[in-house]
Amino acid sequence: MSIFHLTRRAVMATAVATVALTGAAVAHDYKAGTLQIDHPWSRATPGGASVAAGYLVVKNTGAAPDRLISATVPFAGRVEIHEMAMKDGVMVMRPIPDGLTIPAGGSVELKPGGYHIMFMDLKSPLKEGTSVDGTLTFEKAGSVPVKFQVEGLGASGSAHPGH
Repeated sequence: MSIFHLTRRAVMATAVATVALTGAAVAHDYKAGTLQIDHPWSRATPGGASVAAGYLVVKNTGAAPDRLISATVPFAGRVEIHEMAMKDGVMVMRPIPDGLTIPAGGSVELKPGGYHIMFMDLKSPLKEGTSVDGTLTFEKAGSVPVKFQVEGLGASGSAHPGH
């Protein structure tokens, strides 16, 4: 085989690998029944931090509402679904013990300053550039394994498609 053919093969292999890796990085959505879960992510945490939060968008293409009732992650001791809201001019955070309704034909965005999944009693810091496993449990769609991409400390989620 000539050097030209070897080089061409190497270039093609590199191109295929790049497309495969890019596709894996972009394809960060999950489906469960009529629900689509878009881009679960979290921010990196400094050493010693005991809490972090998870964010994502849930779209419901069905004719009936569903409800995010819980989440679990192996890297935290406790996980709760939370809401942040203004109360008497003060931002307050509170758990939503009955879960978060995803309306029929609608969507709910979990984002900084709003609804989010609270990871408490972290077992280790979340490191930028990694992904961590989690499971979201919905009343009708059931349990959905996801991976939360860990982004920079100051990430806002605004760089993601659809946000």
